[in-house]
Amino acid sequence: MDLILWRHAEAFDPEPGQNDLERALTSRGQKHASRMADWLERQLPEGARILCSPAVRAEQTVRALSRKYKVRDALSPGASVEDLLEAAGWPDAKHAVLLVGHQPSLGLLASRLLQMGDGACPIRKGAVWWLRSRQREGQDQTVIMSVTVPDRL
Repeated sequence: MDLILWRHAEAFDPEPGQNDLERALTSRGQKHASRMADWLERQLPEGARILCSPAVRAEQTVRALSRKYKVRDALSPGASVEDLLEAAGWPDAKHAVLLVGHQPSLGLLASRLLQMGDGACPIRKGAVWWLRSRQREGQDQTVIMSVTVPDRL
């Protein structure tokens, strides 16, 4: 199974009293989301499931892709690794799954799957980490297929 983690692009800092879910992308974030979406459009297999956090900044990021997606509360800021794994159907889903979400949740998920310890891997805003599950010599493994950041595209 392929699991693609896409951290939302750069968003405005919260205004006093503003709900965190309402933060929008900056113009730079919009450009980065568009750039990454162009790359993903060429890479994502047909039938990939796309799941997104309900946060405005995450939905603005995924909308740049112009593919159907579903909003899942399980991907909200502060989501647990277990929430993300369940939403994705890891490692048994029949199709690739793209999760559009937040730090530190995505970084904690990557760290667990790659057996890197308890801390969160730092995932840059707008970056995509493409992971794949496989079996080798009877052992389940997760391998990194690609790490891509929008300012390198």
